[in-house]
Amino acid sequence: MASPTDLIKQHRRLMICRFGNSDDVKGFTQILNTLLPLAILWCAAILSASALPWVLVAAVPLITLLTLRVFALMHECGHGSLFRSQALNRAAGFLLGVIAGMPQYVWSQHHNYHHAHNGNWEKYRGPYATLSTEEYAGLSPARQWLYRLKCSMAVAPIAGFIYLIFNPRFTWIRGSGAWALHVFGRKLRHPGSSLREHVASFKCRYWKTPREYSNMFWNNVVLLGAWALMCQVCGGGLFFGIYLLTLSVAGGIGIVLFTVQHNFEHAYASSSEHWDYETGAIDGTSYLVLPHWLNWFTANIGYHHIHHISADIPNYRLVDCHAEYEHLFGRVTRLRLAHVYGALHCILWDRHARRIISVAEYGRR
Repeated sequence: MASPTDLIKQHRRLMICRFGNSDDVKGFTQILNTLLPLAILWCAAILSASALPWVLVAAVPLITLLTLRVFALMHECGHGSLFRSQALNRAAGFLLGVIAGMPQYVWSQHHNYHHAHNGNWEKYRGPYATLSTEEYAGLSPARQWLYRLKCSMAVAPIAGFIYLIFNPRFTWIRGSGAWALHVFGRKLRHPGSSLREHVASFKCRYWKTPREYSNMFWNNVVLLGAWALMCQVCGGGLFFGIYLLTLSVAGGIGIVLFTVQHNFEHAYASSSEHWDYETGAIDGTSYLVLPHWLNWFTANIGYHHIHHISADIPNYRLVDCHAEYEHLFGRVTRLRLAHVYGALHCILWDRHARRIISVAEYGRR
């Protein structure tokens, strides 16, 4: 009798044929029903800040959730699945990346690496760089506590701030400075060589190709220009008060949701030697059962097992795909919102058992 993983392998091509077709109209609709409410809420928050502060208070949570949806749709563009047209995916992805604070093309290259190695924890350790039990044991008690704190829900907004606001600006400025110093220094040492040769000789861990740097450069230039314009329109204090809070919390929510979709009790966590792609999708990815309204704000990313079977299936077809093939997903771990807090304690990789375990399980050993 075929195992669930074997059945997934047998049906994977058919799933993609049936549900991997993008629709430009649906893609445009999702962009519009996200960006228009976001713009209206920003206007309402700014215009009512002094006269009607309760409107501002009511708008902030909705701005946060819509910003989360912006990031989810940006992620979809990175897979080339929101629109049928790849030109539309690139253009929309850039716009959404500016709004979310993330250079979309650069981010998508790292994210696609995650998809290519999902479940192979030797290759990819998640946003919190999950430690193996041996690595954790080698830390001092103070550093173990700091690691647990870093992975906790309490500091998720700080992680969101670093991830969406600080790091994309810092890496661009630091990398650009290193690039300029490299080219200038080589030109002084080798004046006979062409500028193109000096530029081509520069290697940076923040980007790998000229296209990645171009995306990072224009994302930051457009975003910094938007910051300056918003400060002129409504004042720096009000703008950054709303912006930093909503983007940081949205980023924190996104990091938490991503983490629990791969870090949960006894999730599949293999080394390269034993790794299997479909097993990673079924046993190393959770099905996060969310309320309908939260599925909308997260662009159905809770159906993460299907997303990892194939990222070609757009978010607006994930629910139908799950419903049709639900009989194949009996082994997929189902998590609800009540389980998220507990899943965030599953932050250790047991190499020998090839699974993720909780800190409590590690302590009992």
